[in-house]
Amino acid sequence: MLEVKTIGDTAGLVWNFLRTNGESSLSTLEKKVEAPRSMVSMAVGWLAREGKIEVKDEKRAVRISLKEA
Repeated sequence: MLEVKTIGDTAGLVWNFLRTNGESSLSTLEKKVEAPRSMVSMAVGWLAREGKIEVKDEKRAVRISLKEA
């Protein structure tokens, strides 16, 4: 069973990756965080709901970045 804690932990990994490396595509996040695409997508949703990231839908990729304070 998938636990909310696992999604939250992955959200933390995604946030830290973006803080260190800047804007990234969803596919790059999946590779660098080493989590399944579905888990990364849930983590991105978590961060988006919290207002911590911006999501841009470009022609060839979805780009994710931290919101500037």
